[in-house]
Amino acid sequence: MTDVLTRRGIAPVSFARYDGDFEGFAKDLGDSFVRYGFAAVEHHGLDQARIDRAIEDAKAFFALPDDVKRRYKIEGAGGQRGYTPFGIETAKGAEHFDLKEFWHVGRELPPGHPFRASMPDNIWPAEIPGFKADELWLYDALEGFGRKLLRAIAAYLQLPVDYFEDTVENGNSVLRLLHYPPAPFDGPNIRAGAHEDINTITCLLGAEEAGLEVLERSGEWLAINPPAGSIVVNIGDMLQRLSNNVLPSTTHRVVNPPPERRGKARYSTPFFLHFRPDFLIKTLPGCITPDNPDHYPTPITAEEYLNERLREIKLA
Repeated sequence: MTDVLTRRGIAPVSFARYDGDFEGFAKDLGDSFVRYGFAAVEHHGLDQARIDRAIEDAKAFFALPDDVKRRYKIEGAGGQRGYTPFGIETAKGAEHFDLKEFWHVGRELPPGHPFRASMPDNIWPAEIPGFKADELWLYDALEGFGRKLLRAIAAYLQLPVDYFEDTVENGNSVLRLLHYPPAPFDGPNIRAGAHEDINTITCLLGAEEAGLEVLERSGEWLAINPPAGSIVVNIGDMLQRLSNNVLPSTTHRVVNPPPERRGKARYSTPFFLHFRPDFLIKTLPGCITPDNPDHYPTPITAEEYLNERLREIKLA
């Protein structure tokens, strides 16, 4: 990892160990989550050329004129699909909106599927010919990768390794293509205000520009600048709730660039892996102890929790 991460003790975990040393991989991954809420997974094995192609498609879309991009904003959809313009999303409790625009790709469901009421259809920009095929490939690749990580997380929590398989089957997962335009100032708006993710786990492809910071227990912000070819993974609020805070959902932000980088845009690509809409988030019994009593005695479905949080960040 970077000097910052190595100095603070966040060591990368190699996905190359997944098959040959699953128990060791699961322990190192879980220990990183328990300590930081974040982990960096290197040697993920995904096709980098196809990743690059999907990211180039996203850049091409964001380079379109504003009036063209706004044709793909779906009114009343809470930003679940298509384009969300600059200046809308606001971190929970924040006064100032984030300096970003983004595109959401969701799950493709067949006609008549019972979850279609929770998951609207995708839309696709006609101006970028390969956009649909490339982004759906990336969606599937990151979902498959995330589901493998959940097997390791299950093992770490002393659950059956397939525990999460049914919980995320046809989950309301979202691929977010993010563009942070050049930010030639210090604030008060920043690229992404301090927040926690709503979902189960997030798999984030590394950005070309720095800016991601994680709030340490000491109250100090740690810069996370992963090396090329790694994926940053963090625990979301849903899994924090399910695990009774054993796996913490850590506050993070994206700060504005230093003076020498203020003319540069920033692009990143998080995949928010979600539970299926009707999954009941109920504290795992094995995560309740005398020293860690149940912090979430009232269960809630994943869909109810998601909608509650989307309202808080002004997307719904």
